[in-house]
Amino acid sequence: MLRFLARRAAWFALTTWVVITLAFFLLRAAPGGPFSSERKLHPSVEAALREQYHLDWPLWKQYLHTLGPLNLDERGWLGDGADPFGGVLAGDFGPSMQHRDVSVNDVLASSLPISITLGSLALALALVLGLSAGVASAHSPGSKLDQSVRALATGGLVLPNFVLASLLVLVFAFWIPVLPVAGFGTPRHLVLPSLALALPFAAYIARLSRAGLLETLSKDYIRTARAKGASRARILWKHAMRGALAPVVSYLGPAAAGVLTGSLVIERIFAIPGAGTHFIASALNRDYTLAMGVTVVYAVLVFGFNTLVDVAYTLLDPRLDLEQEA
Repeated sequence: MLRFLARRAAWFALTTWVVITLAFFLLRAAPGGPFSSERKLHPSVEAALREQYHLDWPLWKQYLHTLGPLNLDERGWLGDGADPFGGVLAGDFGPSMQHRDVSVNDVLASSLPISITLGSLALALALVLGLSAGVASAHSPGSKLDQSVRALATGGLVLPNFVLASLLVLVFAFWIPVLPVAGFGTPRHLVLPSLALALPFAAYIARLSRAGLLETLSKDYIRTARAKGASRARILWKHAMRGALAPVVSYLGPAAAGVLTGSLVIERIFAIPGAGTHFIASALNRDYTLAMGVTVVYAVLVFGFNTLVDVAYTLLDPRLDLEQEA
């Protein structure tokens, strides 16, 4: 296990550096800049702003300044009073270029908990709905309930979350106006966005759990338990569920990544002030530092969650050797 975690730490460092490098150069390759707008700034004002954010430096110096830990001055080396432990690698994303007098870390501190709350609620909802539907479907294969669950799961896989969000807004804003469709502040504001985010993943989990449960119920040890007179409920919940959960757990890593990326659109639709909303705004406004901060934080969350999923998978299937998989 320690060897596996050490390898994961090395891959994490490499992945983080690649993400930072790609984000830095792709952001600056896009047309426009953080101070480009319909209302032109006075040349002297724009020059002062570019100097303040070091955008007048050569690109390689900007990259080193962003990367850290060295905080370069205009001459290209550590300046007087500069923080030798600054930079993105140290978790210091610097000031936002659009939110004046506010650091990117402050923006993330206020918005990231909202996105994590929404994502965690959506993932938990997807697990509850998907596992319940999958177990009910596998319990009576070929029945009308099974056919209904499979049809709904197929529909959930086909429809993207922004279409589901629009349908939910249509139903609960116009036909049955019982839930708020925009804003954040109460648990009721999270119902529709979490549903829109969770339903596609619940559909996939339902299919995985149904297939895994049906395969497990056909094993020899299940037939042995039946021959010994074990009840159907005991066979299902004690003997079969552990094997059926393995493919679901392995899917949680991609599901977490999908929830995080999907929340970018969902937060925008429902006007939720989360990190996803700030990321879209930063991309549109060419706020280099804020876009970099959200990108790196999301990459760290996805990598960390995938590692936790791999560890949890070994608890369900001890035959899996993490040392060989790493």
